[in-house]
Amino acid sequence: MAEPVRARRLTQDEGRKLQQLVRRGKHDSVRVRRALIIMASASGTPVSAIAHLIAGHEDTVRDVIHSFNEIGLRALDPQWAGGRPRRINHDDEAFVVATAKARPNTLGRAFTCWSLRKLADYLATDADRTVIVGRERLRQILRRNEVSWQRTRTWKESKDPDLDAKLDRIEEVTTKFPTRCFAFDQFGPLSIRPHHGRDWAAQSHPDRLPATYHRTHGIRYFHGCYSLGDDQLRGVNRRRKGADHTLSALKSIRKTRPDGAPIYVIMDNLSANKTPTIRAWAARNTVELCLTPTNASWANPIEAQFGPLRMFTMANSNHPNHTVLARKLQKYLRWRNANARHPDVLAAQRRERARVRSERQQRWGRPRTKAA
Repeated sequence: MAEPVRARRLTQDEGRKLQQLVRRGKHDSVRVRRALIIMASASGTPVSAIAHLIAGHEDTVRDVIHSFNEIGLRALDPQWAGGRPRRINHDDEAFVVATAKARPNTLGRAFTCWSLRKLADYLATDADRTVIVGRERLRQILRRNEVSWQRTRTWKESKDPDLDAKLDRIEEVTTKFPTRCFAFDQFGPLSIRPHHGRDWAAQSHPDRLPATYHRTHGIRYFHGCYSLGDDQLRGVNRRRKGADHTLSALKSIRKTRPDGAPIYVIMDNLSANKTPTIRAWAARNTVELCLTPTNASWANPIEAQFGPLRMFTMANSNHPNHTVLARKLQKYLRWRNANARHPDVLAAQRRERARVRSERQQRWGRPRTKAA
């Protein structure tokens, strides 16, 4: 039997970028859709479940996964159009990218960042290598090479000494025991305020939301559980993230499999998720806690489910209080679980579809074992 198609293991930078695209959803819909596919596949979600999640065809999902395994995050930007032969060769393009990523003051320019005009002028007058390129073409070259205009940021690098071991275990349980594998995480904080989003409206007359000046309702956290076997998402709102709430969620998960067989719960390294009480209870009840590496929550399969949850319940909303918000969340969960296998109903979650052929490829970047 052919091995199931699965995205290769994500690097930490890839995981953070995909998680940002899925959570915020502020970029091009094609990028968000493809990021959701890659992130869900890398965390162990089957192709069929991903196809229902994005309301797309399974061949589309497989094609995106194969493309990611081959060219990495460049798969987020498919090249569908052709054009005339290139007049800038690969060496020139590499020089353009290297120059754009260098600080201007190290190249003798009296400023700290490039604009497209300044960069094009420098490339056209450089004595070592002259590259004549227009600003629009320059923008296209930079985008194709994943170089964009960004704000400087800080980040956290995972220092977990058991990084590979934890990822290996998550891969193993999601592959071998999907019907007994669950993903748990906290989503939030959820505050009562107008949340901007997108909807259909008359051109140049968008829907308006009021401004917010006073937030007196406090915050809540959504404690969610995703069952990989039957593609169901459930959860409840809590005032805080505490060990008692985590233990209560784990007990509820354990009750869904009353046969006493071992179950596997993937969760992050939040201190409330791994207290001695929780670990002792898990050992007594044959529940294995599969913790994601520190600062690598993108390895949790439930992260891909939080993107649509935010988009269809939080974005473009103005809930009056937490009670109404909780009701809306539960109403969405009932709708989502009842229609999880109905592509026609889920078609409203994404704007585009494509039906393409797929090719077999390795998964998670691991070398394929040779047949005996």
